Amino acid sequence: MTTYPLSALRTVALHTQNLDKAENPQPGPEMIYQTIQQIGCIQIDTLHMVRRSQYLVLWSRLGNYAPEDFDVLASAADRRIFEGWQHAASLIPLSEYRYQLPRQRKFRDHPSTWYNSLLDETRQKEFLPQVLERIRVEGALKVSNFESDGHPGGAWWAWRPAKVALEVLYANGDLMIADRIKFQRLYDLTERVLPDWVNRTEPTVQERDRYWVELGARALGVCLPRQPGDYTWMGISHSRPIVENMLKDGILVRINGEMANGEPAELIIHRDNLPLLEQAADGALQARRTTFLSPFDNLWWAVRRDEQLWGFHQSIEAYLPAPKRVYGYFCLPILHHERLVGRFDPKLERKTGTLRLKALYLEPGIQPNEELISDTAASMRDFMAFHSARELVIELSEPADFGEKLLKKL
Repeated sequence: MTTYPLSALRTVALHTQNLDKAENPQPGPEMIYQTIQQIGCIQIDTLHMVRRSQYLVLWSRLGNYAPEDFDVLASAADRRIFEGWQHAASLIPLSEYRYQLPRQRKFRDHPSTWYNSLLDETRQKEFLPQVLERIRVEGALKVSNFESDGHPGGAWWAWRPAKVALEVLYANGDLMIADRIKFQRLYDLTERVLPDWVNRTEPTVQERDRYWVELGARALGVCLPRQPGDYTWMGISHSRPIVENMLKDGILVRINGEMANGEPAELIIHRDNLPLLEQAADGALQARRTTFLSPFDNLWWAVRRDEQLWGFHQSIEAYLPAPKRVYGYFCLPILHHERLVGRFDPKLERKTGTLRLKALYLEPGIQPNEELISDTAASMRDFMAFHSARELVIELSEPADFGEKLLKKL
């Protein structure tokens, strides 16, 4: 069996994530939607040292775009994506909505112990129908609409129980997220949010899981047999038999590939991606993009594949105490062509229009040559434009000359 070179494996993994093209045309709603379809979904996160992760994931692939073109896809004006649960809380194409139904059914029939304890603690089970009726009469509401607005006092009208009630109704499918206002969720009846064209046919759990494993294998490009389930919430014990069955059916194919440590490994690839692998091995398909990646980017979802294919350890240090951080609070890895070459810890100072890099690092062995500096500078200019930043400040650079040369290029 042929052993495919590491460069080919990386190129396919980047291509299926739309992270390989040197340039993209001016992106609008259609291209944004096509990108979300290609990668399956985008994880939602609240951290905003720069733009929130869901916006960064698209910028990494498309470059400077209008965030409102993304937002409109989740609004009544042009609703084509929705908030649901896939890898985590995610924005997902509405064509995938039916795969949420088994989880909603399970929640209705067997609500989690955590939710049950909160409902019992705040005596909310009797209030759930009242919340639903209030939204039915008044229209979409935020959690804050249930706070201190003239309704009877008591624990029910406090923030915490209102939030729990709305989340329970959202989890069981009675409510959907109709929109966000300053990132606050606006809850409305599912029947009013979900467009008529959406397929509501509920798959079996087995059908859903097989669909999600196949989606993961497609989106990852190449991976270990244990990793397609990582693209959703599935653990290895859950996904392993599905992968084995799909290998028997010929939907997934075993290949040998060279890993970052120089050792060969048995990998899998979706049969539809095999031509891409051959093109990458022949040099007809190359990764030419230089960009920066969110710490929550889809590229990281297959556990430890960052180390296996790139020899790069991606960690989210925002949730660590400051003394335990190695690189910084919200580090963005730097992708240069097929390699992960460094990372930086940014903070956007919105009032002054300053993008401050608290730290900028190159990986060991990476030299700041002219091509790397020039391509990184071009991406940084685009990144700054996306954030309406006018000035770049670098507080720390390792090596020091990388930061100095980057600033000169800007």
